[in-house]
Amino acid sequence: MLGIIGGTSLLFSTLPDLKKEEVATPFGSAELLCGDIVMLMRHQHGRPPHRINYRASLAAMAIAGVDRIVAFGSSGSLKKEIAPGTILIPTDYISMTDIPSIHDHKIEHVRPELSRALAEKLSSAVPGARLGGVYVQTRGPRIETVAEVAALAKVADVVGMTVASEATLACELGIDFAALCTIDNYANGLGADVLTYDHILSTSKTYRHRTEEIVGSIIRQMG
Repeated sequence: MLGIIGGTSLLFSTLPDLKKEEVATPFGSAELLCGDIVMLMRHQHGRPPHRINYRASLAAMAIAGVDRIVAFGSSGSLKKEIAPGTILIPTDYISMTDIPSIHDHKIEHVRPELSRALAEKLSSAVPGARLGGVYVQTRGPRIETVAEVAALAKVADVVGMTVASEATLACELGIDFAALCTIDNYANGLGADVLTYDHILSTSKTYRHRTEEIVGSIIRQMG
C-alpha cells in the first residue's frame, strides 16, 4: 500500500477523501487518513519539526500496511541553480541532528538509503521533477544561519527539517521510501529577501494547485 507524508507544502491543498483513524503504536498514537492509500500529516496538533513523534508516525503507517512511502518535504535551496518553485527528488541524505530509531534496546545496524527504484517511479509520475541531489536535515524549528548555509552547501543541495528522520525509520521498518522536495525558498543568505516562515507559507500557497495535481498523479500512477 502506498503511503504519503505531507507537511507545509500540503497545508493549502485539497486532499483526497480519506477516513481519519487513530493508530496506537509502542511509541504513542498517530492520526492517519486511510483508504486505498494512507496519508500522514506530519505536523499533527501544530507540532514543529523537532517535536514530531516520528517513531509513532512511521510505526502507525507500517501497522496500516504501508510498504512504500512518498514524503513531501518543503525545502530550501542551497544552490543558486535550484530556484524556488523547483521540484527535486533527492537520492541521498545527510542528518545534522539526532535521528530517531526503533532499536532502543539492542544493537541493530541498518544501511539507511532512499529507494532509487521508487524515486524513478516518482520521477515518471511528476514530469518536470529534478531527479538527484542530496537532502540535509537540520533540527529546526529555527532557520539556519548564513554561515551554516554556506557550510551545508558544500555537501548538499537542499535543506529541510524532517525527511532524514522519516527515511531512516522507514528503512528500519522495511518500507521503501522516496521524497519529493518542493523548493519553497533559497536558504538564508542566498536570496534577496529576508527569509521567514511566512515567506515559506506564501510560496506553498502559491503552488497549492500544482501540489494537488502532483498528489493526484502520484496516487493514480503509484497507488
